[in-house]
Amino acid sequence: MSDSLFDFEAEDAKAQHKKLVQQMRKADEAYYNDDAPIIDDAQYDVLRKELEALEHKYPALQTENSPTQTVGAAPAKGFRKVNHAVPMLSLSNVFNREEVEDFIDRVRRFLGLADSEIIEVVAEPKIDGLSCSLRYERGILVQAATRGDGAQGEDITANVKTMSCIPQHLPKDVGVPEILEVRGEIYMSRSAFKALNERQEVHGAKVFANPRNAAAGSVRQLDSAVTAERDLGFFGYALGEISQSFATTQQGVREKLAAWGIPETPYALCDGVDAIMKNYDTLLETRPDLDYEIDGIVYKVNRLDWQERLGFVSRAPRWATAHKFPAEQAITRIHAIDIQVGRTGALTPVARLEPITVGGVVVSNATLHNEDEIERKDIRVGDMVVIQRAGDVIPQVVKVLEDKRKGDEQQFAPLTHCPECGAHAIREEGEAVRRCTGGLTCPKQAVERLKHFVSRLAFDIDGLGDKIIQNFWDDELIKSPADIFTLEARNKESLTPIRNREGWGDLSEKNLLESINNRRKISLNRFIYALGIRQIGEATAKRLARVYGTLDHLREAMIAAQEQGSEAYHDLIAIEDIGPAVAQDLIAFFAEEHNLQVLRDLETHLEIEEYIAPDLGDSAVAGKTIVFTGTLEKTTRAEAKAKAESLGAKVSGSVSKKTDFVVAGEAAGSKLKKAQELGVEVLSEDDWIALVS
Repeated sequence: MSDSLFDFEAEDAKAQHKKLVQQMRKADEAYYNDDAPIIDDAQYDVLRKELEALEHKYPALQTENSPTQTVGAAPAKGFRKVNHAVPMLSLSNVFNREEVEDFIDRVRRFLGLADSEIIEVVAEPKIDGLSCSLRYERGILVQAATRGDGAQGEDITANVKTMSCIPQHLPKDVGVPEILEVRGEIYMSRSAFKALNERQEVHGAKVFANPRNAAAGSVRQLDSAVTAERDLGFFGYALGEISQSFATTQQGVREKLAAWGIPETPYALCDGVDAIMKNYDTLLETRPDLDYEIDGIVYKVNRLDWQERLGFVSRAPRWATAHKFPAEQAITRIHAIDIQVGRTGALTPVARLEPITVGGVVVSNATLHNEDEIERKDIRVGDMVVIQRAGDVIPQVVKVLEDKRKGDEQQFAPLTHCPECGAHAIREEGEAVRRCTGGLTCPKQAVERLKHFVSRLAFDIDGLGDKIIQNFWDDELIKSPADIFTLEARNKESLTPIRNREGWGDLSEKNLLESINNRRKISLNRFIYALGIRQIGEATAKRLARVYGTLDHLREAMIAAQEQGSEAYHDLIAIEDIGPAVAQDLIAFFAEEHNLQVLRDLETHLEIEEYIAPDLGDSAVAGKTIVFTGTLEKTTRAEAKAKAESLGAKVSGSVSKKTDFVVAGEAAGSKLKKAQELGVEVLSEDDWIALVS
């Protein structure tokens, strides 16, 4: 699939980028919260690799909405929320020796190390389970939490305390910090998984698709007695918050955790790419003999001081990456190609397959992305195709077996009308995706927008799941976002209140209305995300909230930015990761009177909080806009930029009158000159280091 990336023109790439973002966001929700992946690690990695390649070739496409910049999904309903003192992030991926070499080279360049400097790497098996953080205070286990969206997870303490493999008390007087957060993975062994499914079959209960789903489903039970019945394991491999350091290397951390009774996987200390690849080949060969599932190997820079300097990008540490194992494949037949309509009107073709087992999981559907992809691979109804496992339901079609054709296969004909509402379906110039032109008059789009509005990263309204939204739409209880917040008043006057509906009662009605009322106050960034503006995802919404502060200011600025030569427009595209394409979709939303009316209706019922920047203590650069120019000698540009952003600063690539500081290294050019012309304060590299120290 990725071989086709560089055949796209820039605008086609933009459309493909948006499609990939939508697919991966949906996959995150299913994987992290529903314990029912719609794509597995192999397909997810293919999609992310495709996304990363697009963003590398077209940097303007990389918005904060991109899954390359975010991690996980918001915590699920039913569990108390836990804020992580130290974010639980994800990992970047590599797939071959060349990419491993690139990882090591990036570390070397970032730190400014000589070619002769040895970079030791700890290689750890990548457990296919549920990420978990264990918090010990004075040696006592006080809290366990899932990763969630990286910043906030679920409190699963009661369930974790039923797991005998996890110590509830650490040894005394052996240097255990007063606060110790151990990060690791809850898993189910292959033998335990087999025994569980045998018991489930005997009792006519749900049979799990794989050990990862079984582990996640077991530990996220509201009844901890169910968890206690399941044979779960835990492996620790990293740290979160600690009150004092106790090691100087990753290897030292692992040794200490093992000494304190935390279950550990085997690991290898590698001193170069040759050693890394030798360990990879060994583990790949012995993988079937392990009693637990692994899907790759994690490489971590051994020195902790280097880890600290390397820091993080939006979704992952620079000092670690995951080397993924190859995907599994199978052959089956395409019986039909159906079309699904998304909330932005995108028509997505889906292949209906002859069900087949791939890696122990039965799959019957495959995403085909768009009609260009179908044409490029010449996919026809009736074709025998190679599929690559992509989760419990949806795989990727790798290629068509043309020599298996009988002559009666049917070519796919792009639709000219929406299958849901009958409106014209068109491809706008420069887009790879075909869209329904029905807008909010298309019931499928309207329903999908409402589902997005109440989703976990948006308003997060308990009780308004996909089926309920669909039912309420069909019965005209909810037709617009504002209808959600007038539902209680209308329900009181209704002759057929919610409690009288099939499957409802007094308690479920009460819980739903309480959940809605609990969401009448919302942060600006979540509100922006909930609007479902094309290309404006969770992370981009946060950036807009930070820049504009209030909904009024955002609205006024976007209306003013309709004139492309205006100061408001230039301010908008100067925001990091918001280029002309994203700006166009954002401005278009606020140019539509219908959308402005939606905002006015919502403001009647909501309190939309002003964005308040996080407290970063005495950071001298929090909230400041900084431009780096020239060659820095005591640090690399990448490290300086990362430091600035970690302290709450915004790093810009251009100088304007709104720039607070320009940090000028050797051979600074036009940016320094412009700063001097505008009277912007210029700092030397030494000035900068003193400022942020």
